[in-house]
Amino acid sequence: MECRACFLEELERVIAERLRERPEGSYTAAVAERGLGYAARKLGEEAAETMVEALVGGEERLAEEAADLVYHLLVLLNMRGVRLSDVVAVLEERAGWRRG
Repeated sequence: MECRACFLEELERVIAERLRERPEGSYTAAVAERGLGYAARKLGEEAAETMVEALVGGEERLAEEAADLVYHLLVLLNMRGVRLSDVVAVLEERAGWRRG
């Protein structure tokens, strides 16, 4: 069985590498160079665009905007030192609480 969610872990690794090494031409590095406030604003912009597509757009554009949202969330989390596994742990804990 293919682990499609494992791609997010690989993406997180690449984002961390780009933030650490800051290669020329990297969009991720450019976001980081502009600072945490810029990264947070980009996340907000992508959230708004995702919301608009959810309300009035098509499924393909919604998937594209959601992908942008997830990417920018991973960048922001990484800039703050929060791992995807930390987020998953919170979701697992909440799911366990709801089952109980």
